[in-house]
Amino acid sequence: MGALVATGSQWEPYRLVDPDGIPVEAVASYFRDLQAAGRSQATVRSYGLDLLRWFRFLWAIDMSWERATRVEARDFCRWLLVAGKPTRPHWRSADSSSQTSSGEPYAASVRAHSETVLRCFYGFHLGIDGSPILMNPFPLDRSRHGGRAYAHHNPMEPFPNERAGLYRPRVPKRVPRSIPDEEFNEIFARLPSHRDRALVACYVSTGARASELLSTMQGGVDPGRQLISVVRKGTGELQELPASTDAFVWLRLYQVEMDGLIPKGRRLPLWWTLRRPFRPLTYHAAHRMFERVNDAAGTSARLHALRHTAAYRMAEDPGLPLTDVQFVLGHAHLTTTQIYLTPRKEDVIRRVLAHHAEQTRQSAARTLAPPAPGYRPESLDVLFGSRAW
Repeated sequence: MGALVATGSQWEPYRLVDPDGIPVEAVASYFRDLQAAGRSQATVRSYGLDLLRWFRFLWAIDMSWERATRVEARDFCRWLLVAGKPTRPHWRSADSSSQTSSGEPYAASVRAHSETVLRCFYGFHLGIDGSPILMNPFPLDRSRHGGRAYAHHNPMEPFPNERAGLYRPRVPKRVPRSIPDEEFNEIFARLPSHRDRALVACYVSTGARASELLSTMQGGVDPGRQLISVVRKGTGELQELPASTDAFVWLRLYQVEMDGLIPKGRRLPLWWTLRRPFRPLTYHAAHRMFERVNDAAGTSARLHALRHTAAYRMAEDPGLPLTDVQFVLGHAHLTTTQIYLTPRKEDVIRRVLAHHAEQTRQSAARTLAPPAPGYRPESLDVLFGSRAW
């Protein structure tokens, strides 16, 4: 029921339509407000998907968005948790219109993002004169404001979010997952082309996001200074990122391989498809390329894990300040970069197993050692059960 339609217009990049194909004006006005606040088209799309999920719920229970109360908001949050994600058949299947529930609940991060978007959506309409709504169905949790502000707060810990929503779930802290060196070498060895090797080498050396590196133009490559210019996701600014020497070697091999096949120009994209008709490489095509390589290597790494791998490698270098890593990654706050100081799960397991092995070795060495002079062996047998010397 309904859809989020990409219009291709810069004035209205996305439009939410009802089951009859009529645009929802309440959402359109909210999108215009987001655009005026400088939000990107990706943000508008993300917010639109959350709003589409909410409006589909309201259409299913025959409730208009103006009359929605806290009861509908509560049931919607319960539905996200209990009913689970819908199972969508492949578009090639005969019956592509049927959708059933998979039983897998939406992730806590998805539910938290949905609650925030809907609370801001209704907060926006409450602030407009002549608004048809009288209350926000997604209120703040007022119980968290009781007592003295920040009472018994540990100064060594960050301040809690006192403006959390009433139906906002607790989101667990996730440690970024990087790719171990052995697994990365296996993936890199199975890359089928120079373009893919250059792309992965640039990802793992610059730490750029997947969409940021694909925004590089042919004129944004400076091999002499080993710099690659990308457009930052959040600010939209052009930033130069240092890359490794190997990345530029594979990049040059890719350029020689595609010489005469793709158009040249400083303002033309750097990354192109390998099949005719040649088109600029998109995020979904790069993501699918990495999935195929993972299937061949028998691994489960994601494309975004290359950014985490680069961040961990830079953070582990004692000669590289953490502020430099923050600048390269494009983080607004240093606390975001500090999560890469958390040890990897594989390294922790390896060190703890080595610790247990060392404890076993030391225990065996103590057991095999003869008793010190002055101790009676029969007394030690009573204490330890048997004579091991």
